[in-house]
Amino acid sequence: MREEGLLTGDPTPEDEAIEFGLRPHRMDEFVGQGALKERLAILIEAARGRGEAIDHVLFSGPPGLGKTSLAGILASEMEAHFRGTSGPALDRPGDLAAVITNLEAGDVLFIDEIHRLPRQVEEVLYPAMEDFQLDIVVGKGPAARSIKIDLPPFTLVGATTRVGRVAPPLRDRFGYVARIDYYDRSDLSAIIHRSAAILEVDIDPDGSETIASRSRGTPRVANRLLRRVRDYASVRADGHIDGGVAGRALEVFEVDEVGLDKVDRAILHAVAVKFGGGPVGLSTLAIAVGEEPETVEDAYEPFLLQEGFLQRTPRGRIATERAYEHLGIDRETNPSAQGTLLGE
Repeated sequence: MREEGLLTGDPTPEDEAIEFGLRPHRMDEFVGQGALKERLAILIEAARGRGEAIDHVLFSGPPGLGKTSLAGILASEMEAHFRGTSGPALDRPGDLAAVITNLEAGDVLFIDEIHRLPRQVEEVLYPAMEDFQLDIVVGKGPAARSIKIDLPPFTLVGATTRVGRVAPPLRDRFGYVARIDYYDRSDLSAIIHRSAAILEVDIDPDGSETIASRSRGTPRVANRLLRRVRDYASVRADGHIDGGVAGRALEVFEVDEVGLDKVDRAILHAVAVKFGGGPVGLSTLAIAVGEEPETVEDAYEPFLLQEGFLQRTPRGRIATERAYEHLGIDRETNPSAQGTLLGE
């Protein structure tokens, strides 16, 4: 049976609508990522001073860290229009041409999951990024001919969870490539307080700290947990969220003290117990927990790796000592898990 994860599951239309309302729209509203914000502020001010569009920007990092928000902020700060699409949606060169020919001077075109652009679409994008020209082939066979269309200067902002899968010729055409890191607890607490004010949720510092500690360093997760704790507080408490209410709410929703949900624990249990500690391949592990391999690799593994629950080796995934401790499994009394860790 497929496990359902609270923290990294696909957002519902209602979730997306709420998240849109919580997004910051100006740079001074964006919490965290101080060094990155400083560099982006320099790009914005320099482009304004020259009266030009900002150079193309590529954001990389795990889901939910603010790549889309930052793209929107670049457009807002430059007082430009924001046009958003995604790599999988641009299936043919004509799809890209339809989007890009409607841009105005200075517009920001945001392509999410840019690593999933088809090769033929990428090749059309190269001259558009470099020379602001669109080469379109009309017709087929001997009658085919190429048409060049001049484009207004625009800014392409790409977002990817897998920067290594962005083709080098495409990556090299971005003027600035930025990695977005996980947020520390104080920044997440500030984000929760900001979101609570927008949602009119009554929360104290202990409540926001408790939620922040289980938010996996990710603003999207923090906002999702805040909404679930808000639901619990309105039904099982007096609507006020303090540390105790937040803790009890997150226990009900099966988010543990380090921020792991059911699917995280299912992954660790599969590696540690079903596969004797590993190594186990990604596809096999994904089947064991009922998820897509890409979901396991993009949504769950980055946090498990960062927190030291898993190791990724050329032969597959391996459970660490911390994973056994967190699951409450004694390797000495679990024969299937002995002698399987890296280096044994």
